[in-house]
Amino acid sequence: MKPELFEVWGDTVDGRHLIYAICIGAIVSLGAYFIARQLLVGWVADAQMARAYAMLVGIVGCLAGGAISATLFKPKRNVVEHLADPAWRSKILIELQNEYGPLGSLADLPPATIAELREMDLYDLFAEYDKGLHTSPDEPPVKTVSATSIEGGRS
Repeated sequence: MKPELFEVWGDTVDGRHLIYAICIGAIVSLGAYFIARQLLVGWVADAQMARAYAMLVGIVGCLAGGAISATLFKPKRNVVEHLADPAWRSKILIELQNEYGPLGSLADLPPATIAELREMDLYDLFAEYDKGLHTSPDEPPVKTVSATSIEGGRS
């Protein structure tokens, strides 16, 4: 039997596991609250303060219920990795430039951002875009989609 999947807050979940997780969270958090309330009434002089502390213990119970559910029910999402078409990436950069204006220069970015671009294999794409911005007026700008290679650079 194939599980019925739903999208909740941008994540994919199994409907049965979602109901189980809600029940686990309710039982753990309410149990923690009621136990703490019973214990704290004898220790704390003010009954209202005992209930307030018990509510804090109940909130910790919510976190514990979430941790239990996360351990029991693994994610249902399927991550599919594929290399994006460099021509498509170049086309998107051109569309962004046409809609919002120049995207800026790599020289303006902090080293941490440059390192992140390199990790995501996007540095060469933005370097080509940046090189196209700094060509002389006699040269045509690097905006042709068909001139990109598989590696994202100029051919």
